[in-house]
Amino acid sequence: MGHHNRHFAGDPHALDGVWSPPTSAANFCEEDYAVSRYFAEFISTLTNLAYVYYALQYMYGPGSRGLFCPKYDFMSISLLVLGIGSFAFHATLRQSMQFADELAMLGLVWSLLQGVLTIGTKRDRLLNWSMAVGFPLFSAFYISNGRIIYHASAFGLALVLITIRGHYLFLWRNPPFPEAKRVSWKKRGRRTLWLLLVGYALWNIDLEFCAELRSLRAKMGLPWAWALELHGWWHVLTAVSASRFMDIVREVQEELRESSGRGLRNDIEVRGQKATKSLPEKH
Repeated sequence: MGHHNRHFAGDPHALDGVWSPPTSAANFCEEDYAVSRYFAEFISTLTNLAYVYYALQYMYGPGSRGLFCPKYDFMSISLLVLGIGSFAFHATLRQSMQFADELAMLGLVWSLLQGVLTIGTKRDRLLNWSMAVGFPLFSAFYISNGRIIYHASAFGLALVLITIRGHYLFLWRNPPFPEAKRVSWKKRGRRTLWLLLVGYALWNIDLEFCAELRSLRAKMGLPWAWALELHGWWHVLTAVSASRFMDIVREVQEELRESSGRGLRNDIEVRGQKATKSLPEKH
């Protein structure tokens, strides 16, 4: 079940926080303001730093030109925005911040879709403009409507399109990628998918067995009880899996650009040879 089907409100300290009372439609199993009056869901807030970490790891990794000149792309920016948006949502449990979190999630998957569809050709400009216009239009529609089914449908559709595109690139593309790269990408992709599925399973366990988890946490006491804040593990595992998938997408993009460049050079060489053969011979 999704978070719109479970709402754990009415905790003992829910009205004691700086951002009280909670107004979001989603309220997770972690007890509100149980640790700090500044963070509604303490662990679910702090674990969003994993998204920020992996975004900055790419931005300030190899190729960065210093603190004020990081390298960046749509994917790394979307990962950073998700970390900030989700941090703000879990810290405040305000409905406005829930929209920020949900739209940031959609922005992340949108960036991955854009990453697997664009390969550095003239067609990319039309695609990028279409996606750039479509996202804010959908965002405005979703905020005005507020029905989670539209968000879930858009998110699911983007995942389906990413999957179809992935199958094309790895199975049907002609000429195919180099075998060694294709095998490596598929292995890493499967490991990434398993991380995501484990995270999703933990998220749903946190929703469906909240009473049992809260009882266990009470018996364990802090800090060990924090290990059973399973929504926090969802954040960590999705951050890792998103970062790894982005690495694969970037490598695929680079290979596509290189193969496109090789194809263009071959065309030029063939045309040059034909032009040379067509010249009249000198006697």
